[in-house]
Amino acid sequence: MKRLLLLVLISICWADHSDNYTLDHDRVIHIQAENGPRLLVEAEQARVFSHRGGNVTLPCKFYRDPTAFGSGTHKIRIKWTKLTSDYLKEEDVFVSMGYHKKAYGGYQGRVFLKGGSDNDASLVIADLTLEDYGKYKCEVIEGLEDDTAVVALDLQGVVFPYFPRLGRYNLNFHEAQQACLDQDAVIASFDQLYDAWRGGLDWCNAGWLSDGSVQYPITKPREPCGGQNTVPGVRNYGFWDKDKSRYDVFCFTSNFNGRFYYLIHPTKLTYDEAVQACLNDGAQIAKVGQIFAAWKLLGYDRCDAGWLADGSVRYPISRPRRRCSPTEAAVRFVGFPDKKHKLYGVYCFRAY
Repeated sequence: MKRLLLLVLISICWADHSDNYTLDHDRVIHIQAENGPRLLVEAEQARVFSHRGGNVTLPCKFYRDPTAFGSGTHKIRIKWTKLTSDYLKEEDVFVSMGYHKKAYGGYQGRVFLKGGSDNDASLVIADLTLEDYGKYKCEVIEGLEDDTAVVALDLQGVVFPYFPRLGRYNLNFHEAQQACLDQDAVIASFDQLYDAWRGGLDWCNAGWLSDGSVQYPITKPREPCGGQNTVPGVRNYGFWDKDKSRYDVFCFTSNFNGRFYYLIHPTKLTYDEAVQACLNDGAQIAKVGQIFAAWKLLGYDRCDAGWLADGSVRYPISRPRRRCSPTEAAVRFVGFPDKKHKLYGVYCFRAY
């Protein structure tokens, strides 16, 4: 309501210059101090993009009425929080008040105010992690006045469906979260799954998302997947018991700092031999998230099936061709073969 009133005032009081003050060279902000808000916080961009390992600036500026605050008897407090997927809680990120500044949790040592000008409350986040994805709230407080703005941080990456060796529909919500972490990924949000669906992801098995819902993306409607006469979309099973209900999971991963590669070896290998072969090469056996990131973000293409850390065998095809995923670019899934007797190549990962 406060923001709507401000917009109305801006549109009708252009001719009244009694309460105007200039903040930029060619920008005038109109704030009516008598009845309207005396402090305005806004983000120049509603969404910013980056990738894991990168740096990003979340934009936020505040505009105050100097006639209302006088010479500035109140210290300005800037607080950044991260909104949870259900918007019911907020995670503290950074607080600044005068010379006092504090970062919280995993943000310690990675966040600071940009401070480009006296009214700049923009937050810089360095060395981005997968967990940094989400919506952030910038709150500025001066005396009894406060206002907020929200900025979404989006990461370049890839969503992939996952189920363990036990088979499909075997993960409760907490196990699903851990399964993604084990594969160098995090459980995907609805927005990430929706973007993946728009990019062509089609998967007929329902999986957990970060908000606790269970959904799946369909681009080609068919009988086993909601019906042939239904429209394409992200099918929603709703919210289920996080401890007792069991489904697959959709994971999200982004750029990695390392080298993903197929190990050239004179013979095919059992699983244990594959693990040792990567170690002998100064690397580790690759994870499922790493093969998807290499395929989607680097265009990695290899028509050789190889072991991965979870005991699955897969291979990435970016250029569809006969005998190697002839109809679509995809990470092909061979299965979870017998670790002791089946022989395959291996994909390794060496961190930088």
